[in-house]
Amino acid sequence: MNAKLFSLRNFKNPSGITLLLLLISILSVVALAFDWTTNRFTLLTNQLTLPLLTCALITSVLGYFTVPILRRLKTGQIIQEDGPKTHLNKAGTPTMGGIFFIPVAVVLALIWANFTPEVIAVALLTLAYGAIGWFDDWQILIQQSNKGISPRMKLTLQIAVALLFCIWLIWYEPANITTVALPGGINLSLGLLFLPLAGFVLAAESNATNLTDGVDGLAAGTGAIASLGLGILIAAQHPDLMLFCACLAGGCLGFVVYNRNPATVFMGDTGSLALGGALAGVGILSNNLWGLFIVSGLFFVESLSVIAQVSYYKATKGRDGKGKRLFKMAPIHHHFELSGWTETQVVGAFYLMNTLLVLLAYFVSYN
Repeated sequence: MNAKLFSLRNFKNPSGITLLLLLISILSVVALAFDWTTNRFTLLTNQLTLPLLTCALITSVLGYFTVPILRRLKTGQIIQEDGPKTHLNKAGTPTMGGIFFIPVAVVLALIWANFTPEVIAVALLTLAYGAIGWFDDWQILIQQSNKGISPRMKLTLQIAVALLFCIWLIWYEPANITTVALPGGINLSLGLLFLPLAGFVLAAESNATNLTDGVDGLAAGTGAIASLGLGILIAAQHPDLMLFCACLAGGCLGFVVYNRNPATVFMGDTGSLALGGALAGVGILSNNLWGLFIVSGLFFVESLSVIAQVSYYKATKGRDGKGKRLFKMAPIHHHFELSGWTETQVVGAFYLMNTLLVLLAYFVSYN
């Protein structure tokens, strides 16, 4: 392999293919989960690697045929005019890429996990959020604007799906919906307050993932790392959901083949809402909301940056109706871009930070 690909200069301003190789390396290392409780490497590698690589391979092959079809259907992305100027040349890039990597992950996870009730529930939840995202993407294309369905309607649909999931959870596993597991073996009893918490987590996680999807390879790559990390955290108690996470990570990896910079397809809300919903569903079913919060910490930061930007703007609004900005642009990945970072520098840094979060979550869970 060309040694120049791994030169210091490339890591200062990495190419899309360099980031893809970085992501593959990160996922390979994360899959080699070290068991801190026994000081030995577990057999998770065998359980995780095959589903991960199979989903990645099938997704990448399927994308070879799907991306040209999306292009012929003229599903081109509408770009915000007030966003970074470097994004204007992305106009017309096909979106709705979630329609080929999410189903691959879901179907293979169902097969691999032998259609257990928990995996079926998370699979349906993932597809439901993907359907909401597809509806939003479709409206954007029809209206030829970047607004899509109203935020109120989108949130209403998300809450409705979350409610159905919670109703199923009450029926299927009533004993697991009253407590939240915290580090150190602490169980916080919430009673029925767990249900609104679960609904909030589903809506918040899907929207946070959606906000992260603004730079080539960012949401898919960090989603893959977070999915695999969450799978490792829950492997001992929920091996079926671990397989689901591995398949989801593989689907994301296969999608990055086409979504790396310069992207030939975007996942759209179809993919990002489904990805966030899947992570939240696994976190809720495995009663590992704390681990979910850590491994998806970057999504939280992205969402928090938007909330802080809007709040600060309103708080500093003067008589002219204009306020001050806390960041150059939100979500925060755009702030880094407008500060002089290239897209690939932002994505590479976020990949590495997300890996550290996964390692932190693993350390906290086993100590």
